[in-house]
Amino acid sequence: MMKGKFITFEGCEGSGKSTQIKLLAEYLDKLNAPYIVTREPGGSEIAEKIRNLVLDGKNKNMSDSCEALLYAAAREQHLSDIVIPALNAGKMVICDRYVHSSLAYQGYARGLGEEYIRAINSRVISGYMPDITLFLDIAPEDAFRRKHGADKNDRMEQQGLEFHRRVYEGYKHCLKSDKNFYAVDCRGNKEQTHANIINILKDIIK
Repeated sequence: MMKGKFITFEGCEGSGKSTQIKLLAEYLDKLNAPYIVTREPGGSEIAEKIRNLVLDGKNKNMSDSCEALLYAAAREQHLSDIVIPALNAGKMVICDRYVHSSLAYQGYARGLGEEYIRAINSRVISGYMPDITLFLDIAPEDAFRRKHGADKNDRMEQQGLEFHRRVYEGYKHCLKSDKNFYAVDCRGNKEQTHANIINILKDIIK
């Protein structure tokens, strides 16, 4: 049974997740709150190896289903190695991406469908859905402009603008279907976005 709180961050490439996670960690440090910061895919030794495989820009011929299954496999290992032990120790887990990324990227943008993604992840995430998911709501055009273009070595970033527009639409669908999925207004500067996040988390961070 989970004792800690599980907070996940979602958003398109370049949405500012890393920056906001760093600001949240600094905020929690001031509160002396026990927490860890981790990421998907990755976060543990084996899961990081899967991350390198799935994001390698040279793997252009990877099938969509293979991609989805690799993300699920990395998630299983990451939960087992990092997330579950931390939650059971009463720590807050702040994770950069989780299953909603699979729903948006593989389920919606790749066209594999929500049912398929939920099916291959159902046993993996059983009992370990986030207490809250923060979606940094910024369109991919604006996000890529903010980060000065796509990373040429990142297979997912190199999928093209139309793909990332579908990812954004997928996240909007999650917003309608998941009661614990919250959109964060990112139109201001990073400090204003951070303030918006703290306001959303006020009932979790006490």
